[in-house]
Formats: sequence, C-alpha cells, structure tokens
Amino acid sequence: MPTVEELYRNYGILADAKETAAEHKDAYQVILDGVKGGAKEKRLAAQFIPKFFKHFPELADSAINAQLDLCEDEDVSIRRQAIKELPQFATGDNLPRVADILTQLLQSDDSAEFNLVNNALLSIFKMDAKGTLGGLFSQILQGEDIVRERAIKFLSTKLKTLPEEVLTKEVEELVLTESKKVLEDVTGEEFVLFMKILSGLKSLQTVSGRQQLVELVAEQADLEQTFNPSDPDCVDRLLQCTRQAVPLFSVLKLLAEMSSFCGDMEKLESNLKKLFDKLLEYMPLPPEEAENGENAGNEEPKLQFSYVECLLYSFHQLGRKLPDFLTAKLNTEKVKDFKIRLQYFARGLQVYIRQLRLALQGKTGEALKTEENKIKVVALKITNNINVLIKDLFHIPPSYKSTVTLSWKPVQKSEAGQKRASEDAASDLPTKKAPAGPKRDSRQIYNPPSGKYSSNLGNFSYEQRGGFRGGRGRGWGGRGNRTRGRIY
Repeated sequence: MPTVEELYRNYGILADAKETAAEHKDAYQVILDGVKGGAKEKRLAAQFIPKFFKHFPELADSAINAQLDLCEDEDVSIRRQAIKELPQFATGDNLPRVADILTQLLQSDDSAEFNLVNNALLSIFKMDAKGTLGGLFSQILQGEDIVRERAIKFLSTKLKTLPEEVLTKEVEELVLTESKKVLEDVTGEEFVLFMKILSGLKSLQTVSGRQQLVELVAEQADLEQTFNPSDPDCVDRLLQCTRQAVPLFSVLKLLAEMSSFCGDMEKLESNLKKLFDKLLEYMPLPPEEAENGENAGNEEPKLQFSYVECLLYSFHQLGRKLPDFLTAKLNTEKVKDFKIRLQYFARGLQVYIRQLRLALQGKTGEALKTEENKIKVVALKITNNINVLIKDLFHIPPSYKSTVTLSWKPVQKSEAGQKRASEDAASDLPTKKAPAGPKRDSRQIYNPPSGKYSSNLGNFSYEQRGGFRGGRGRGWGGRGNRTRGRIY
C-alpha cells in the first residue's frame, strides 16, 4: 500500500511526463493501489486516478473498478470525492457504463451524495445524451426497484432542463423508443411520470405526436382493437381508455387536447353519445329534498371540476360538428335531465368562483407565487372555463361559439378578448325561479351553501393507480430483488 508521499511522487512523474505519461505504467499502478490505503491515501487516489485515466486504456477496467471501490467506501467524504470525479471516466465506450453506474448510485440516502450523482449524470448527458440514456434505461428495465424509481424521476425532472442542442430529434426518438419498452410493465404512478416525460418532448407537440401519446394510452388500457394514429375516430378509443385502469385525469386531458383535431369522423353521433354519457357521470343531480325542505341525504354531491372541464370542453368541441345533437338526437326527458344537472353544477360553480375571486383579490407579484395561491389561480381558470361552456349549452338552441383555453395551457394573445366573457359568465347564467313553497315528490334545484374555499377544488390527484399490463403494482416479481452492493 503506497503512502501519501509515494502517491504525490508518482503523481509528479505522470504530470511532468504529460504526453509521454503512458510510458510510466508503473507510476499509475501505484496510484491505483492507493485505494487500499488509509483515508488520506484514498482521497488522493480518488483525485489522481481519473486525472490520468485517458493515458492508460489498457488499465481502464482496473481504474474504473478502483474508483468504484472508493464510491462504496464507508467514509462519506471519500465517496463524495469519488462520485464527483466519475464523469472523467465517461469517454468513448466507457460512457454508457459510467451512466449505468451513476444511475445505480441514485439509490444513495445521503442528500449531498445524491445531488453529486444528479450533477454527474447531467454533465455526461451533455457529452453524449444517447449513451447516457442507454445507461439510465438499462437500470429502469433491469435494476432494483429503488434505482428504477429514482431513474424515472430523474428523467421526468431533468430531461426538460436540457438545452435543445443536447435534446435533439434523434435523442427524443430514443427516449420514445425506450419508454415504450418500459411501458409494457409499469405501475400507475410510473405511467403518469412517463406520460409527463413524453408529453414534454418537442417532437411530440404536433398533432401526429399527440396521436402517438393517445396510442400509448390505448395500449396501456390493453385494448383488443389495434389503434391507428391516422384514424380520426380518436374519441371512441379514448373513452374506452377511461374505463380501464389508466390514470383517469391523464386520459381526460389528452381527450380534451385531441378533441379539436379529430376532423370529420364516421361515428360522430356514436362518439358524442359516449362522451355525453361519460359527462353525465360527473354532472350530479341536485339532492332530493324532504317534505320539510331539508336535504333528504346527508352528503352533498362532489363537484369534480377538473374532470368536468376536460369532458365538457371535449363535448363542446365535437358538438360543433353535430349542433342538433342535444335537440334532435336526444329525447326531451334526457335533455331536461341534462339541463337540471348543468344548472345545479353552475350554481355550485358560482359559489366557488366568488370565493376564489375574494381570496385572490388584491394579490399580485410574489403573493400569487405561493403554492396555495397558485392552486387558487388554476382553480379559477378551471371554474371560469366551465362557466363559459355551460352558458353556451344553455342557449336555445345550444351554441358552440365560445372559445376557452384549457386551464393547463398558456393563454394565447388572440384569446385575450375571451377573458372578459369568462369573468362575467357567472352573472349571465340562466336561473330558475323557485316555487312559492316545496311540493311533495317534486325536485327542487339545490343551491350549494357557500363556505371556506377547498384546496381540493382542482381535483389534481390521479385516480385508479395500479392494474397496468404486467402487474408491477400487484406482486410483480419478474426481475427479482437484488441485494445492495455493486452490480455494475
């Protein structure tokens, strides 16, 4: 085992030799042996080994293994130093291996060490994005569960931060190809993260790109019928997906985004019927009233605003293509039932809009950047959108002329004129005159009481986790669990 003095002496030999350093193989071997010494020797070895790594390709394996020994040392300061220097080994064919190693090191519970691993991965991403992705996806497909989980989260948070010259079209195609392999066997949470990763890719921002995302959703639902991205009948397939164990809100958002691009379709009436039926599931009837005017039930219906925004927007978009659907295509009783639901929902909506406006009144700048106020701002967008769409459907005959920007989309300048209409929608909604007194066996329009604003208004949580193909969420054990330790 070399001493500190010997390590410095051999470092000097290699530093002085510069271009002819390769002739001093013995000096480099002394430095490699430094990993067997004490804490001081190991810290020096962690710095010296990568510095001269490129001069000794025949000792590449020995050098990488020596550095990995230091990455697993009991002394946290030695581990951090060794991890920090790992990107220097990412040259040529060694880069995917280094990416694989760094991905495994994401399992670290030391926060400083974990941050070093993240930074190291980002640095080699800029050297060779495709090679780095190879290492990451290798561990996502074959690594331990904790490594898989953190590698997926790394991609979902860091990929979007990479500059365009790194995240090229070829790189994005590789992300899509490898993601499809992973999606053959995922949990509900993993599926949501991958949809977040893929929906952020520049190459998937086009209509055809969005259709590819819809195809992935359909595949996750394990539909028997093959999905054809060029088929304009996208709504029918997406509605089938909502019945499967796919995160519902993800599907509904895709449905809303796709609805304005579906073009002409042969099954328009059939698709509108399915969409209408799905919308009714989230548009509750007013609660029954007892003879004394009190609510017959103890619980008020829950108004799921985020889901209704997606479904109502989709129905509004497709309804433009068949404007007589609500009049000529449905019987009178069904239309009457729908309007009762709309009016009940609209009244509850106005309560929340008033509460939200009051809560946000006078707040600007930094005050609007708090997490609570961000939720309220989005909630106000959602409720205003629903208000505008309901107002359209209350026209006689129903109108489909209003334009709204989905709450998760940036507002377009050309739509600035709609803002006023959206804000004033509450005051223009039709109202129903209440009878002089409650009558037995008659349904009264229930007016939800106002109260404290609920932070759950946006209904942003994803439902129906698990149940995906391959069953990762249900005792899946295809890969098996490996013990901690080096599996590089």
